[in-house]
Amino acid sequence: MSNAEQQLHYSTCTLCEAMCGIEVATKGRQILSIKGDKDNPFSQGHICPKASALKDLYDDPDRLKRPVKRVRLDREASASEDSAWEEIGWDEAFDLVASKLHHIQRAHGNNAVGVYLGNPNAHNMGSILFGPYFYRALKSHNRYSATSVDQLPHHIVSRRLFGHISQIPIPDIDHTQHFMIIGGNPLASNGSIMTVPNVKKRLKSIQKRGGKVVVIDPKRSETADISCEHHFIRPGSDALLLLAMLHVLFEKQLHKADEILPYAEDIKAVEKYVRDYSPQKVSEFTGISASQITQLVLDFCNAESAVCYGRMGASVQAFGTLTQYLIMLFNMLTGNLDKRGGMMFTQPAADVLPVSGKGSMGGFTSRVRGLPAFAGEYPVACLAEEILTPGEGQIKAMVIGAGNPVVTTPNAEQLDKAFDELDFMVAVDFYITETSRHADVILPPVTALERDHYDIVFHNFAVRNFAKYSEAVVDIDEDQLTDWQIYLSLAERLDALNGKGTAHYAALWDKQPKGVVDDLLQAGLYGRGANESRDAQPNLNQTSPDIPLEGLSLEMLKAHPHGIDLGPLQPSLPHALFHEDKKIHLDFDYFMADLDRVNTHFFGKAKHATPQNQSVVLIGRRHIKTNNSWLHNSTRMVKGNNRCTLQLHPDDGAKYGIADGDEVSVKSRVGRLTIEAEITDAIMPGVVSIPHGWGHNKKGIKLSVASQNPGVNTNILTDDLQVDELSGNAVLNGVPVELEKVS
Repeated sequence: MSNAEQQLHYSTCTLCEAMCGIEVATKGRQILSIKGDKDNPFSQGHICPKASALKDLYDDPDRLKRPVKRVRLDREASASEDSAWEEIGWDEAFDLVASKLHHIQRAHGNNAVGVYLGNPNAHNMGSILFGPYFYRALKSHNRYSATSVDQLPHHIVSRRLFGHISQIPIPDIDHTQHFMIIGGNPLASNGSIMTVPNVKKRLKSIQKRGGKVVVIDPKRSETADISCEHHFIRPGSDALLLLAMLHVLFEKQLHKADEILPYAEDIKAVEKYVRDYSPQKVSEFTGISASQITQLVLDFCNAESAVCYGRMGASVQAFGTLTQYLIMLFNMLTGNLDKRGGMMFTQPAADVLPVSGKGSMGGFTSRVRGLPAFAGEYPVACLAEEILTPGEGQIKAMVIGAGNPVVTTPNAEQLDKAFDELDFMVAVDFYITETSRHADVILPPVTALERDHYDIVFHNFAVRNFAKYSEAVVDIDEDQLTDWQIYLSLAERLDALNGKGTAHYAALWDKQPKGVVDDLLQAGLYGRGANESRDAQPNLNQTSPDIPLEGLSLEMLKAHPHGIDLGPLQPSLPHALFHEDKKIHLDFDYFMADLDRVNTHFFGKAKHATPQNQSVVLIGRRHIKTNNSWLHNSTRMVKGNNRCTLQLHPDDGAKYGIADGDEVSVKSRVGRLTIEAEITDAIMPGVVSIPHGWGHNKKGIKLSVASQNPGVNTNILTDDLQVDELSGNAVLNGVPVELEKVS
C-alpha cells in the first residue's frame, strides 16, 4: 500500500467529554488507524483506549445503516422477545413514525408520547441544534433524559446561583495548588463536567509544582491511587462532610467572604445554617474523623489557590443537589470562585448559552408521583410508572434518542416491562439494544466519524479555552442519514400532519447545523463581534500568536484542522452571571430547606444505625474502556479479565463467608442478581460496588460481542422510588442491599 493511497484526517474523539484530538488514517472508506493528534493544542497527542473504539463502531457488522421495522413472529409473545426486523426505505420509515405518533396524540393527547434522550446527544452538534425542532413539534411535557441519572444537581445549582442551567464553573486544574475531588474518578471518566484531556498528567503536575491532590470517595479509585491523600467516606454522607467543613471555616475565621460580597451580599448568612454541624457531630456518619475534617479545611485554606470538585458520586445520592450546592459555597467562601486556580467560568468561542433557554424551574410535576420538572424534563426515575399507570396523560408511545434506559436507569426490570406495554416506540439508534429491541421502528444515524463535529456542549466545560471543527472523516452512502436529518424529517412531517406550515424548514435544510455553528462563532467573543463582546470581558488571551484572535469563523477553524488555542480561563464576574441584576442568588430558602431532611435522616428519632451495624450499601464504578452501555460490542474494549464483579472489603467477605471468585446473590428492595465476588481493600467496609452499563443478556438484542460478555445490570438493584427530593435525581449510590453466598 503506497502512502499516496492514504489520507490523514484530524478529528475529535466523541466518546467522552475530554475532546481529545485524533489523527485518522483512511484509504477510501476504510479506517486504517486512529492515533492521538500531537498538534492538537488542547490534548497534545493524548488519547485513551476508547478512541480506537470509534473504528470498531464504524466497522461493526451489528450496526444498522438503514431503517428497520419490527415484525412480530408470534402475536401472543412479548414483542421484544419474538420479532424479526425488516429493512425499509427512509420515506416509508418517516411516514410510518410520524403517522403513528400523530394518531396516538390525537387519540390520547400530546403527553401520550414520551421522549428519552441519552448521553451521546450531548456529543452530537446535529442532535443538539436540530433535535429541538422535533421535540417542539411533539408538544409533549413527557420528556426525560440521562441528565437525571447523572449531573442534574449541577444544573439546578448553576441555574439558581448563576442564572443559567449550563453556566457551571470548572476547576482551573492547570493553575491550582490544591485539588479536592469528592465522588469523582477523572482517571476513568476523563473528566466529566470538566473537559480535561490527559487528566493524569495534569494531576501529577499539581504535585510536581508543590501542590496537593485529595480524593474523598468510598472506593480507592484509580484517581485516589495517584493522589496525595485519600479518605473513605460513607456513601450518601457527603452533605454532612461539607456542612462540617463550612462550620470549620466560620469557627476558625478562615473564610474569605469579602472577596465574593460584591456579587453575593448575603454569603455570610451561611454561618447560621452550618453552626450545628461540627466535625465531631458528623464524623460517626461520614467515617472521617473530626480531626481529619478540620485538617482538610486547613490544608485547603492554606493553599495559594484551591478548588473543590464534586462529581458523579456526589450527585447520584439522596442529598446530591444539596451536596453540589455546599461544594459551590465552600469554593466561594474560601475565595476560590472566579479566581485563577479555583472554580472558573469558561469563555467558549461558539457560546450557545446566551441564545438558549436558561432552564425553566418547576412549573409542572409528574402525573403519578408529583416529581418536579426542570428545564422541561421529568426525572427518569418516574418514567416506568408514567407508562404503567392508566389515566389521562398516560404514556402510550416513546421516542428513544441515542439512549439505553433499560440498562442505565433505576429499577431497570420495571422499565423493561413497561416498554413492552407501549403501543408504539421509535428509536434513533444504530444498534438493536436492550431498549431499542422494544421499538417498532429503528432509525439509524451515521457514526461519529461519518459526520461533521463541533463540541457545542463541552467547550463550555473545558479547562482551557479552545476551538476545533472536525469535518467528516469518511463518506457515506446516499441513503445514510445523520441525526439532524432524521430529526428534521420527522419534525417536518409531524408539523404537516398537525396542519402547521412547513415552509421554514427549507431554510433549515439549507443552513444545516454547521451554519448555526458559524453564526455562533462569528457572534462570539472571538468572532466579528469580538470588540463589542470583549468590552464586558477584557481579559481574553491566547497562545497561538500566528492566528488572529478576532474574526473567528467556521472557515478559519477548517483552515486550522488541529484546533485553535484561545488561552487559559479568565476571571469573568459579573459578565458570567445570567441573572438580570448580575448577582449570585444564593437561594437559601430552596437549598437549605433540605437540611430538615438531612437532620431527620441522620439525627432523627429513626436515627440510622452506627457504622458498625449499618446495612451494606451499593455504589457504582466505571472503567476507562467503558462508556455507559455502548462500547461492550467492541472486542478490544471487553477483552481481558472480567470487569463486571462485585467488589467488597475483606472484612465483609469474612462476615458473609464470601471468598474471591465466589458467586454472590445481591438483593435490594426492587431486584436480585448473581455476580462474581472480587475481594479488595480498595473499598471501605460496609460498601460494595458493581460497575454501570452491563447486563447484555436480554432476548432479542443484536450485539454479538456484548452478548458473549454480558455481565450484570446493576440497575436491577437501584430503586426508582429513591430520589434526591430537591431535584428528583436518581439515587444510584448508597442503595441498601443484602448479600448471600451462592452455594
